[in-house]
Amino acid sequence: MGQDQDYVLTVDLYSEQEDVKRTREINFADSLGIHHFSTHLVDSLHAEGYLNLKRTLRFSANKKALLSLDAGRQYKWVRLSQGNLEAWIANAIQDKHFIPDGSPFQFREVRRLMDEILETGQNNGFPFMSVKLDSIDIENEQVTAGIFMDKGPLITFDTLQVTGNSKSQPLYLARKTSIIPGEPFSQKKVNRVVDALDNNVPYVSLAGSPELSFQNEAATVYLPVNDRRMNAIDGVIGLLPNEIEANKWLVTGQFDLQLYNVSGKGRDYLLNWQRLTQYSQNLRLEASEPYILGSRLDISGAFSLLKEDTTFLNRDFSFRVGYQMATHTHIRFFSKWQAGDLLSVSRYKDATNLPEVADFRFNSYGAILQYTHVDDLIVPKSGWRSNLTFGIGNKIIKENTGIATALYADIEKNSLQYYFQGKLDYYFKWEKNFSSRLSLHAGELNNSNLLLNDLFRLGGLQSIRGFNENFFYSNRYVYMNLEPRYYFGNYSYFLLFTDFGMVEDEVRQQDRDWPFSFGGGLSLETAGGIFNFVYALGKAADQPLGFNYSRIHFGFTGRF
Repeated sequence: MGQDQDYVLTVDLYSEQEDVKRTREINFADSLGIHHFSTHLVDSLHAEGYLNLKRTLRFSANKKALLSLDAGRQYKWVRLSQGNLEAWIANAIQDKHFIPDGSPFQFREVRRLMDEILETGQNNGFPFMSVKLDSIDIENEQVTAGIFMDKGPLITFDTLQVTGNSKSQPLYLARKTSIIPGEPFSQKKVNRVVDALDNNVPYVSLAGSPELSFQNEAATVYLPVNDRRMNAIDGVIGLLPNEIEANKWLVTGQFDLQLYNVSGKGRDYLLNWQRLTQYSQNLRLEASEPYILGSRLDISGAFSLLKEDTTFLNRDFSFRVGYQMATHTHIRFFSKWQAGDLLSVSRYKDATNLPEVADFRFNSYGAILQYTHVDDLIVPKSGWRSNLTFGIGNKIIKENTGIATALYADIEKNSLQYYFQGKLDYYFKWEKNFSSRLSLHAGELNNSNLLLNDLFRLGGLQSIRGFNENFFYSNRYVYMNLEPRYYFGNYSYFLLFTDFGMVEDEVRQQDRDWPFSFGGGLSLETAGGIFNFVYALGKAADQPLGFNYSRIHFGFTGRF
């Protein structure tokens, strides 16, 4: 016998209730292990309701021991009454396995029940509640008792106090964290304050741990939060000689304005304008307002304009109503109006087929579901983010007077169109300074008469790098981004990346394209903002792989 089997313990367990004796032998390395095992076995039997258990442990020669256990009879509940437990608590506990009559008397179940009663009270305005068993009667191994509850005073939330330098309104932060003044105190809400701020309020950062105080039947939560520099303004304006129109100047460039948490109430305003060529430019305006009329609803609106050289002009306006379903989940319902118009139709005067672009109107309705659970909303290092959009509506193709009417004869001018887009980001922190981002994107647009000017646009810094902005037209796509990062500051890091995916364009009846790109870059946090630089090489059907086709994506976002 090896060193770890020097001691042999014989266990005799007798159950009076079953009138059965069970015997087994167990090997131990030393006598201390036998004592530990004996104590643990007795505690386990007590927990199962064998309260009159008798134990005898004897050691003999040759490192042998005998543990004799007489379990006696198991104690059982005749009845555990609800006592003075109020209906709102009893109903909540009943669904969580209130101890039924005839069950074995198990102390851990009694403790679990008491803990659930206390937790229910703590989350409904009674943090000082106490609970115990009352009128206990034990006879012939049968237990009868009732629950006695002392609720204590009703505690409500007082006004949330901001102790940092944040200019955010306390009522706005209270709504974001569900710490609403006048509502019953909830320990669960207090415990989730940090999580709620990290995933729903990008404008502030915690400067310490939240604190809690009770006074005059009111609970005050103190939030040490400081404002982040979220507002951004940047742009480049250029004046160049107009090569198309003599003696005139061409204004080019871009301008971005992002104003967040205006007036400390969570209002956001965004403006983006870009014009890089003579005839192409785009504009986007967006505004959002949270907690309309004191409700939990938020509203937002957006307008965008895209002018594609002399081919077409697209406009769309959307209106959204949102609701924070849970700490990490937000849903928006939207109505969207889109319009596309041809700009130069002289090229189609001799067309024998309807062009791939046309005038259209598309009114759609849908929903956007967002899930966010990350460690930092600005530059996450770990966690998940997802966004799923679905819309459906009626699309109308309008006849253009510059195109022969006969070309519209064989098409369905009024039809149903639907689309969805999904995005999933996973951030994995595998060492102190190393993190990776894995993103999956997919989308589909379906209609019997798809047009080039209502397809998805992909390519550029925010989608598939290594290509110009809006390089791809697509009615169906899926692509993935893999990006390992090395951090040398809070928001500063080097990166490598590869993007690859599939793009379909049914309008121009092109073969399925499989673009991919790779490269590297950095994100550098400075005193004035964040500078991003990415060098990328990309290959697709319309772009060979080569250094002369490489792309440099860069930008600077000033923060104030």
